[in-house]
Amino acid sequence: MIKLTFCVRKLPHMSLEEFQNYWLENHGPLVRERAPALRIKRYVQVHRLDSPANDAMRASRQTGDPYDGVAELWWDSVEDLAAATATSEGQQAGRELLADERKFIDLRRCALWVGEEHEIVGS
Repeated sequence: MIKLTFCVRKLPHMSLEEFQNYWLENHGPLVRERAPALRIKRYVQVHRLDSPANDAMRASRQTGDPYDGVAELWWDSVEDLAAATATSEGQQAGRELLADERKFIDLRRCALWVGEEHEIVGS
Protein backbone atom coordinates (compact mmCIF):
# COMPACT_ATOMS: atom_id res chain seq x y z
CA MET A 1 0.00 0.00 0.00
CA ILE A 2 1.01 3.59 -0.52
CA LYS A 3 0.08 6.61 1.55
CA LEU A 4 -0.47 10.26 0.76
CA THR A 5 0.65 12.44 3.66
CA PHE A 6 -0.82 15.96 3.65
CA CYS A 7 0.57 18.32 6.31
CA VAL A 8 -2.02 21.07 6.61
CA ARG A 9 -2.14 24.60 7.98
CA LYS A 10 -5.32 26.54 8.65
CA LEU A 11 -6.28 29.78 6.96
CA PRO A 12 -4.92 32.72 9.01
CA HIS A 13 -8.36 34.08 10.00
CA MET A 14 -9.46 30.79 11.60
CA SER A 15 -8.80 29.65 15.15
CA LEU A 16 -7.35 26.16 15.60
CA GLU A 17 -10.71 25.04 17.02
CA GLU A 18 -12.68 26.43 14.05
CA PHE A 19 -10.26 24.80 11.62
CA GLN A 20 -10.35 21.40 13.29
CA ASN A 21 -14.14 21.44 13.65
CA TYR A 22 -14.64 22.27 9.96
CA TRP A 23 -12.07 19.69 8.90
CA LEU A 24 -13.69 16.93 10.98
CA GLU A 25 -17.38 17.80 10.65
CA ASN A 26 -17.52 19.13 7.05
CA HIS A 27 -14.51 17.97 5.06
CA GLY A 28 -14.25 14.51 6.64
CA PRO A 29 -17.72 13.44 5.45
CA LEU A 30 -16.96 14.80 1.95
CA VAL A 31 -13.87 12.60 1.77
CA ARG A 32 -15.86 9.61 3.04
CA GLU A 33 -18.52 10.13 0.35
CA ARG A 34 -15.96 10.46 -2.43
CA ALA A 35 -13.62 7.69 -1.27
CA PRO A 36 -15.12 5.05 -3.61
CA ALA A 37 -14.65 7.28 -6.69
CA LEU A 38 -11.05 7.97 -5.65
CA ARG A 39 -10.39 4.37 -4.54
CA ILE A 40 -9.27 5.58 -1.11
CA LYS A 41 -8.81 2.58 1.22
CA ARG A 42 -8.28 4.51 4.45
CA TYR A 43 -8.43 8.17 5.55
CA VAL A 44 -7.20 9.50 8.89
CA GLN A 45 -7.05 13.03 10.26
CA VAL A 46 -4.41 13.83 12.89
CA HIS A 47 -5.33 17.04 14.73
CA ARG A 48 -2.58 19.01 16.47
CA LEU A 49 -3.15 19.44 20.18
CA ASP A 50 -2.85 22.93 21.61
CA SER A 51 -0.48 21.77 24.35
CA PRO A 52 2.63 23.05 26.13
CA ALA A 53 4.16 19.65 25.33
CA ASN A 54 4.27 20.64 21.66
CA ASP A 55 6.10 23.88 22.46
CA ALA A 56 8.62 22.03 24.62
CA MET A 57 9.29 19.38 21.98
CA ARG A 58 9.73 21.98 19.24
CA ALA A 59 12.10 24.00 21.45
CA SER A 60 14.19 20.92 22.29
CA ARG A 61 14.75 20.24 18.60
CA GLN A 62 14.72 23.85 17.42
CA THR A 63 12.06 23.17 14.79
CA GLY A 64 9.84 25.64 12.97
CA ASP A 65 6.16 26.37 13.32
CA PRO A 66 3.95 23.30 13.56
CA TYR A 67 1.38 22.15 11.08
CA ASP A 68 -2.20 22.25 12.33
CA GLY A 69 -2.79 18.67 11.33
CA VAL A 70 -1.96 15.82 9.01
CA ALA A 71 -4.27 13.95 6.66
CA GLU A 72 -3.26 10.41 5.74
CA LEU A 73 -4.85 8.59 2.80
CA TRP A 74 -4.06 5.06 1.61
CA TRP A 75 -4.33 3.33 -1.79
CA ASP A 76 -3.38 -0.16 -2.91
CA SER A 77 -0.70 1.21 -5.26
CA VAL A 78 0.49 4.30 -7.11
CA GLU A 79 -1.14 2.79 -10.19
CA ASP A 80 -4.47 2.52 -8.35
CA LEU A 81 -4.26 6.18 -7.31
CA ALA A 82 -3.46 7.19 -10.90
CA ALA A 83 -6.31 5.07 -12.27
CA ALA A 84 -8.80 6.64 -9.85
CA THR A 85 -7.80 10.17 -10.79
CA ALA A 86 -7.98 9.31 -14.50
CA THR A 87 -11.74 8.69 -14.44
CA SER A 88 -14.26 11.51 -14.87
CA GLU A 89 -15.84 10.49 -11.55
CA GLY A 90 -12.47 10.61 -9.78
CA GLN A 91 -11.57 13.94 -11.35
CA GLN A 92 -14.89 15.44 -10.27
CA ALA A 93 -14.42 14.13 -6.73
CA GLY A 94 -10.92 15.63 -6.66
CA ARG A 95 -12.22 19.03 -7.82
CA GLU A 96 -14.94 19.00 -5.17
CA LEU A 97 -12.50 18.16 -2.39
CA LEU A 98 -10.06 20.86 -3.54
CA ALA A 99 -12.85 23.47 -3.65
CA ASP A 100 -13.74 22.59 -0.06
CA GLU A 101 -10.08 22.60 1.07
CA ARG A 102 -9.77 26.20 -0.12
CA LYS A 103 -12.41 27.16 2.47
CA PHE A 104 -10.25 26.23 5.46
CA ILE A 105 -6.70 25.20 4.43
CA ASP A 106 -3.87 27.61 3.57
CA LEU A 107 -2.70 25.44 0.66
CA ARG A 108 0.43 27.51 -0.08
CA ARG A 109 1.77 26.76 3.40
CA CYS A 110 1.11 23.01 3.29
CA ALA A 111 3.13 20.04 2.14
CA LEU A 112 2.07 16.71 0.66
CA TRP A 113 3.65 13.66 -0.87
CA VAL A 114 2.99 10.04 -1.75
CA GLY A 115 5.18 7.54 0.08
CA GLU A 116 5.58 4.05 1.34
CA GLU A 117 5.49 3.10 5.02
CA HIS A 118 8.28 1.11 6.65
CA GLU A 119 7.15 0.00 10.09
CA ILE A 120 10.01 0.07 12.61
CA VAL A 121 8.08 -0.33 15.89
CA GLY A 122 4.56 -1.68 16.00
CA SER A 123 2.18 -4.30 17.24
